[in-house]
Amino acid sequence: MPVELLLAPEAELDILEACTWYEHRRAGLGEESLSSVDASFARIRRQPGMYSVVHESYRRSLLRRFPYAVFFELSGARVTVYAVFNMSRDPDKWRQRLL
Repeated sequence: MPVELLLAPEAELDILEACTWYEHRRAGLGEESLSSVDASFARIRRQPGMYSVVHESYRRSLLRRFPYAVFFELSGARVTVYAVFNMSRDPDKWRQRLL
């Protein structure tokens, strides 16, 4: 059974920034990045427990086409997404966000 998925405001901002950045690179690419994020959310909602814990209680789902990862926490029937980070960046950035 799918779980409820909540987005932290910081994660919403991450998504908006990535979408805007890609859209400025090529028309339509921002929409494609957003579709990739949505597909990741759908997979997380269906089977959140299949993703490995990468830091304390936080799990990570990698986007298929873009170099981003969704960092989330599973609590009962609820998933909270805390960050959608570019994995080319310094890994300490996402760890700091999750503290």
